[in-house]
Amino acid sequence: MTDKIEENNRQGKRTVFIIPFGPTGQYPVFVDLVNTRRISLTQVWLITMDDWLDSDGDLVGLDNIHSLRRKMNQVLYSKIDKSLLMPEEQRIYPDPKWLVRIPDLIEALGGVDICFAGFGINGHLGFNEPSDLSIEEFAKLPTRVVKISETTRTIKASTGVNGAMEDIPLYGVTVGMKEMLCAEKVSVYCFRDWHSGAIRRACCGTVSASFPASLLQNHPNASIVCSPNAIAQCY
Repeated sequence: MTDKIEENNRQGKRTVFIIPFGPTGQYPVFVDLVNTRRISLTQVWLITMDDWLDSDGDLVGLDNIHSLRRKMNQVLYSKIDKSLLMPEEQRIYPDPKWLVRIPDLIEALGGVDICFAGFGINGHLGFNEPSDLSIEEFAKLPTRVVKISETTRTIKASTGVNGAMEDIPLYGVTVGMKEMLCAEKVSVYCFRDWHSGAIRRACCGTVSASFPASLLQNHPNASIVCSPNAIAQCY
């Protein structure tokens, strides 16, 4: 992230990233590099790829434990020297009441430099869950409200709230496959033991909307970076 930002800063160019909230281990490193190397983020746009919705279809409140807006501020924005930080209007989140904002913004900014991501056990990217759509139809899905799959909710409950499925929202809002796949580069990071099987399907399986990460095979500049445990046994 910092290398690309510094490169663009030297060239007087804007930097546009699509980023996930979690995992969060990279953000303390990013914050330290920015603050130590005095990297200006004033020409950087960070688009967080998803967030959770409440039962009324609104973004969960900032006081909700699932709010990714609150969490991003806690782990990232509040830690950066204010003299280096981008304006708040350049910290972008999908909004169920303003779905066209992100597609329109990306077009106005001239595209996305890098989409950073991880993927779920069912291959979801952001909240782009498995689908029976054709590859072409799925790849064109824009930023939108989605129903969260039982698989994703189960994983979230088991890793985030000690199994309390009833506390996991049923709906979310996500940057679409269209916006992610339009990025000049897609960088995916996998580090969990259960990623082994998912990595195999993403890299070597049939390209299908039934496993969204497999569509990265069709991207001209996509990479998957794996920790040793994540590829120890690629079933």
